[in-house]
Amino acid sequence: MAAPRPDRVILIVLDSVGVGELPDARSYGDEGSNTLGNIAKAVPLDLPALESLGLGRIVDTGRKTFETPRGAYGRMAERSAGKDSVTGHWEIAGLVLDRAFPTFPHGFPRDVLDEFERRIGRGSLANTVASGTAIIEQLGDEHVQTGKPIVYTSADSVFQIAAHEDVVPVEELYRWCGIAYEIVGQGMGVGRVIARPFVGTSGAYRRTSNRRDFALKPFASTLLDGVKAVGLPVVAIGKIEDLFAGQGITTAIHTKNDDEGMDEVERALETTAGGLIFANLVDFDTLYGHRNDVAGYAASLERFDRRLQEFLPMLRDSDLLIITADHGNDPTTPSTDHSREYVPLMVYGAAVRHGVNLGTRPTFADLGQTVADILGAAPLPNGTSFLREITDNQ
Repeated sequence: MAAPRPDRVILIVLDSVGVGELPDARSYGDEGSNTLGNIAKAVPLDLPALESLGLGRIVDTGRKTFETPRGAYGRMAERSAGKDSVTGHWEIAGLVLDRAFPTFPHGFPRDVLDEFERRIGRGSLANTVASGTAIIEQLGDEHVQTGKPIVYTSADSVFQIAAHEDVVPVEELYRWCGIAYEIVGQGMGVGRVIARPFVGTSGAYRRTSNRRDFALKPFASTLLDGVKAVGLPVVAIGKIEDLFAGQGITTAIHTKNDDEGMDEVERALETTAGGLIFANLVDFDTLYGHRNDVAGYAASLERFDRRLQEFLPMLRDSDLLIITADHGNDPTTPSTDHSREYVPLMVYGAAVRHGVNLGTRPTFADLGQTVADILGAAPLPNGTSFLREITDNQ
């Protein structure tokens, strides 16, 4: 008997788990980046669940397998300009950016900082491009003494504000981020303002899980809007709500770490009968990629793989699981920024034919178009559905 047509999609984004440099990587300073491949060269990886879904056919993981993957596999190129999470997630959901969000390699203009400082009632520190952990270590003491927030950016289009939770209450930091969003987000088109609270004492500061992203609203309807419009639930887990500014979401669940993220995905299987369960697992990027922690990144991949091994049997016959990423962040390179890379594409479910090679998709939007096709949502403005390539249920 043929498997039923899928009616529920579980989409998991492994934040920053890229699989090799894109052809234009040199233009972004990312030549040679291959997040997963380079980690595998440095640290032997044990990823049996991901390997069974075709990971080793997508990128060299150091493991040779001759078994037919249990689903469809391939990789996707980013058509949008840029290499940040907002751009990647929006393209997955059908929107392609012709121009990258603005970046500030020399810090923000003085008049922008003057307006921000005037509205929060105090000065600020830094205003430079920096690693978040490094800038907190460098300026944490001065921040604690003066109460001035640490403002910094990166190679991405972000305005980040770090503050000690005992000096600036988290809700006050969020209020400041809202002010910054009005100035640089709505006013200048910066992709995100990010709250970066931290705790600890001199020499031992550490960021907390109370991060919050204030992102621009998508400029057009996305996959999420389309699924919601046909009356199906859209469950957003992790930072998905932030990346889409709450648009097109019926239930939002924020998480403190990737284990909690997978807990919520499993819980959603019990509470959500159909529609889209959309999760972002951010620890790969935040805790390991941006800190050039190769061993930590490898261990995180293996932790996820163990969770995935337990998760796969929980799926029902009408479920479709898609695992991908939004960009790279190669911890083996000198850079601590995101990298311009292909992302993996693994599709699994009872209705999916085994061993289908989806090749290199020209845009992340192919994924979103496929999900729209499956769930009966309106076609997206970009992308080509690969539903007919992976299943006989059309």
